[in-house]
Amino acid sequence: MTMERPLWPVPKAVGLGWTTREGGHSEAPFNNNNQAHHVGDAPAAVEANRADLLAGMAGCERICWLSQVHGTQVVAAETATVGAEADAATVSQPGIAAAVMTADCLPVFFWQDDGAQVAIAHAGWRGLAAGILAETLQQFSDPNRVRCGLGPAIGPGAFEVGMDVIDAFSNWPGASRCFKPAGSPGKWLADLPQLAEFWLQEAGVPAVYRTKVCTFTDAEHYYSYRRDGTTGRMVNVIWRRIDADLPGGRCG
Repeated sequence: MTMERPLWPVPKAVGLGWTTREGGHSEAPFNNNNQAHHVGDAPAAVEANRADLLAGMAGCERICWLSQVHGTQVVAAETATVGAEADAATVSQPGIAAAVMTADCLPVFFWQDDGAQVAIAHAGWRGLAAGILAETLQQFSDPNRVRCGLGPAIGPGAFEVGMDVIDAFSNWPGASRCFKPAGSPGKWLADLPQLAEFWLQEAGVPAVYRTKVCTFTDAEHYYSYRRDGTTGRMVNVIWRRIDADLPGGRCG
């Protein structure tokens, strides 16, 4: 099982990262490390992949798995039922991971500067436009103490959209800089991570960290629903470690 951990300056009490499609138990077309039950993969393979993931998450005992619906519901990972319909989760109890699955949509990580609370949101364009970031940020008492990270998603050179998407972001901060004409009439290339970053900055988040990964173009390492249709899912996780004291120092 392969899990990537970005070099973002998070408190030492916080763990975060995302899986790739490498190193798991799933067979084609879900090869190899699919984390989702809803895509048609063999249940035993998914459970084996999830078990390997949890075993590699230091200071974590349980993952809060959601049923994502491209909405704006946020749940508390400590009390949410397995498969709760939501697109974001927040957690302050050590040892429990908030998680969202993706295969082109944008995972947005949230953590308080002292590591006392963390959250994660699944932001496809519909959820992003509807306000999933606002709903998640509202779970924190002070946005100025929140830091965010943007995980792997479809990149601005691959995400072709129509006017309906542009219209959905007509009042969005910096929206005019996030869309460029595509090669075909009535089509545009959208920069989903940039849309999220502009909104978070406008909302008062003082630092937003990025990854340049494009799930659509990197078929070796990442699933992409838009590229492949029938495919697996990565999972993006964030948790407070039970093996680290608060307040913590910072790690790169």
